[in-house]
Amino acid sequence: MSDTPHLVIIGNGVAGNRAAEILRERDKDCRISIISAGALLFYNRYELPDVFRGRQEWPDYLQHPPEYFADNKISLRRKSVVADVDTDRRKLILAHREEVGFDQLLVATGGAGYLPERLQETRGLMHNFSTFKAAMAVSEDLPAKGHVVMLGGDMIGLDLARTLIDTGYRVSLVPGDRTFWPHEIKLEDQPQYLAALQTMGIEIVSHGEVERIEDTSNGKAARKVVFVSGEELEADVVIPFYGLVPMVDFMSTAGVDIERGLLVNPQLQTTRDEVFAAGDVCQIWAPESKEYRFYYGWRNVRKMGEVAACNMMGDDMTFSSDVDESLVITADGGIASPFWEYKA
Repeated sequence: MSDTPHLVIIGNGVAGNRAAEILRERDKDCRISIISAGALLFYNRYELPDVFRGRQEWPDYLQHPPEYFADNKISLRRKSVVADVDTDRRKLILAHREEVGFDQLLVATGGAGYLPERLQETRGLMHNFSTFKAAMAVSEDLPAKGHVVMLGGDMIGLDLARTLIDTGYRVSLVPGDRTFWPHEIKLEDQPQYLAALQTMGIEIVSHGEVERIEDTSNGKAARKVVFVSGEELEADVVIPFYGLVPMVDFMSTAGVDIERGLLVNPQLQTTRDEVFAAGDVCQIWAPESKEYRFYYGWRNVRKMGEVAACNMMGDDMTFSSDVDESLVITADGGIASPFWEYKA
């Protein structure tokens, strides 16, 4: 490592920015670069349902003022896609073929929304809710008191659903085996939690597996959900929420161990000493269960950024979660999840 190390973070989310904050606190002189595929400054994606509560300007979501990065000497490279990582040469290869050297690397790219293979052909007829731009597109395409059909219903989606209900929209959920993800709910227990969602105002549609999505022009709704059973359901907007898939393809030749995500030890270090990972992109070795596992939610992700940064500075800190992953039925018959806690 050089006298002035270059610490590079891939990913401009909660984990990456928390890591950059800690790194700068610990070392006032090191070079810190954040490589981001997106165009915007750091904002908290967990707060995006608030577009339906009137927060429709992207600066309202910023976690730091625009001058923060310059003031803290953090180089933020936006619209920069990492295509490959050469760990032997300690170089990132960007999609436009530029190379960026690093002394230590933190991969914090998060996850992309999973979509079952059977729905891939009609992906273009569905909305997503993973970015500010995508959230605004849903807001613009959804008429007042409009109808949203939600497929799958992971906890990110259900967080959106409760906001939609609160702000006057109709939400129908087509449940499946990834409903309530990342909570692990036994099949025999699922009915009571679905009943709790109904108490919250969410309509449960039990038509079975979705076969396809169709565009409609009948003047009623913009989309039609067609089920394998032959039944149909009209909607203004269809949004799939089937959980996340770690964004790790660009690491395939980096010489680190990958299962579903990047495999890391409890110090968040990969099989390469100079490469760490944090957030939804990594599976952490859990000694108590002797397996690699994911830890989700804002609180876990933020803490991973802290642990990774401290260990990049030479500490030997171990990640442990203090999040109770229980899905709770509340006194009023609804549900509460720790994955809906995204405030400092």
